Amino acid sequence: MPLSARTLTELLKQKALALGFSKVGIASAVNLQGEYAHLMEWISRGYNATMEWMARNPERRANPLEVLHGARSVVSVALDYFPGDQPEAGQGKAYAKISRYAWGDDYHEVVAERLRELEVWLSDMVPGIISRIYVDTGPVMEKAWAARSGIGWLGKHTNVITREFGSYVFLGELITTVELEYDAPALDHCGNCNRCLEACPTGAIVEPCVLDSSKCISYLTIEHRGDIPDELADKFDGWMYGCDICQEVCPWNRFAKMTQEPAFRAREQNVTLTAAEAAEIGKEEFQRRFNKSPVKRTKHSGFVRNARVLLAHRK
Repeated sequence: MPLSARTLTELLKQKALALGFSKVGIASAVNLQGEYAHLMEWISRGYNATMEWMARNPERRANPLEVLHGARSVVSVALDYFPGDQPEAGQGKAYAKISRYAWGDDYHEVVAERLRELEVWLSDMVPGIISRIYVDTGPVMEKAWAARSGIGWLGKHTNVITREFGSYVFLGELITTVELEYDAPALDHCGNCNRCLEACPTGAIVEPCVLDSSKCISYLTIEHRGDIPDELADKFDGWMYGCDICQEVCPWNRFAKMTQEPAFRAREQNVTLTAAEAAEIGKEEFQRRFNKSPVKRTKHSGFVRNARVLLAHRK
C-alpha cells in the first residue's frame, strides 16, 4: 500500500535531519508571482550589476514547472555554518577578513551531496518519481522557497533568518513530482529593526529587502571583475573576500551556534592572512591553499586585487 502524503512527509523530514540538515520545510510547487515581480523590479533598477545571468529566463526562477515538468512539491533544507568570530591578530596587525561562509569547504558540494542522498531515498520510497536538486546552482529562488516552506523569513539584509540559527545557514532545494504535506510560510520577525541598513558602510541595502549589488562589498570582492571604485574601496573595513557586517549586527544572530559540521570549520591558515601576505600570494599557492574552498570563486587575480585594495586604503 502506498504511503500517505502525511506519513511520507514525516519520514522525509526525519531522513533530512538524520542526514545532518538543521531544518527542513516543504512548499507547494506553485508559481512565485509576487517574488517574480520583485525580481523583475530589482533587475530593472540595475541592481544585479554585472551578474547578467540573473536576468536570463527569470520566469524559470519563479516557476518550478519550468525546471521540472509535473513538479508538485519543493523541499527546502538549511544547514547552519557559523564557525565563530573573526580572529584578532593584535599588536597593531589586522587580518584581512574573509566572510564566515568561506572559512571551510565549499558548501555547494556539502549540501548537494546530502540532497542527493535524500533524493535517492525518496526515489526508493516512491518509485517512478522525478526530482531535481539545486544548491545555488540553477534557476531557483532559494530564499523565496525557504520562506514559503517555513525555514525562515527574508531579512531586511536579504538573507534568510531562522529563529534557531540566525542567518548563518546554507540553503538547498529538492523539487519533486511527488505530493507532500506543506508547511506554513515563515512569519517576518524583523519588526522595526533597521540595524543592517544602518550598518552597511557602502549603503548597498537601499531599502528593506533590496540590495544594490554594485555597492555591496561581497559582490565587489567576489563577482566583480576589474577595478573597484575608490569611493567604495575606501569603505571596505578590512574585508578581502565577502562581508558579514549586515549579519554581525543582526539581533537574531545572537542565537547562532557553533556549527557541528566539520567541513565548515575554519581553515586557520586561511583566516589569519594579512592583506600584505595575501597580495603576494602566488597562483599555485592560492590554488593549493583554497582547494575545495568557496574563495576560488574570486580567482587568484581577484583575490590579489582585493588585498592590494585593502593595502591602498588602509587607515
